[in-house]
Amino acid sequence: MPNNLEVNHGLRNSLRSDCLNCFGLCCVALPYSRSADFAFDKDGGTPCRHLNSNFSCSIHENLITTGFKGCVGYECFGAGQRVSQMIYEGNDWRDSKTRAKEMFNVFPIVQQLHEMLWYLSEALEFQATKAIHKDLRISFEETERLIKQTPENILKIDVHEHRMKVRDLLLRTSELVRPKTSSKKLGKKFKYGSDYIGAKLRRANLRGANLKGALFIAADLRDADLRSTDLIGADFRDADLSGADLTGSIFLTQAQVNAAKGDSHTKLPSALETPGHWKKGGQGLAN
Repeated sequence: MPNNLEVNHGLRNSLRSDCLNCFGLCCVALPYSRSADFAFDKDGGTPCRHLNSNFSCSIHENLITTGFKGCVGYECFGAGQRVSQMIYEGNDWRDSKTRAKEMFNVFPIVQQLHEMLWYLSEALEFQATKAIHKDLRISFEETERLIKQTPENILKIDVHEHRMKVRDLLLRTSELVRPKTSSKKLGKKFKYGSDYIGAKLRRANLRGANLKGALFIAADLRDADLRSTDLIGADFRDADLSGADLTGSIFLTQAQVNAAKGDSHTKLPSALETPGHWKKGGQGLAN
């Protein structure tokens, strides 16, 4: 029989983007503004000018060089194919303005719920969380039930209220999984906080730290020790993770990794993939 780790890895595989089975929802439903992440403004509900008729992206291989780093760093956690193929049973948004409007409103709600499913399934993989596995599974199943409703009922979901319930379990997970690490054991130059924009943290010992929601934008984290570190919601845009060790880090997502720079020496959790735009020399989104 498969063990819990194998089962939960299987769960997480279904929570990865599958663009071939999606109606380009992130390229249509979501708005964005011209910035360092996007080359032009786009309103929500308006198809991106680079979206092909088969829902593929005409500049997919050149997103970074054409000014669309934000697309590379986006992750729907499998919500795109869930909405396209299951909730709307393969009927796309182009055939009906009413369906399109509803679908574009349903998508971001399902995306948030799928993100919660990702975190819950990860929490279930840790042996250290065995004492709360029952509660984690109940929360996972409750989240699934919310998604399996009709579009009309999905639009009525209080996502914030549900997120708060999940958040409590994720906090307990973090406390159980992270080693008992005091600030005295961390790098001398490191101080707890949330703003590390542009910080020089090369070779910093951040192992076991609670860094959820931290801003590491353009930070130098080369060769840093981030093992068993809680990184939920941390912003790694253009952070240099070359040579850093993130094995065993908690609640790190593919989107966070994709937004960073790294190289072949960067060590990632087994559930995540090394981004194709990472180069041997540590090239990343900013290069």
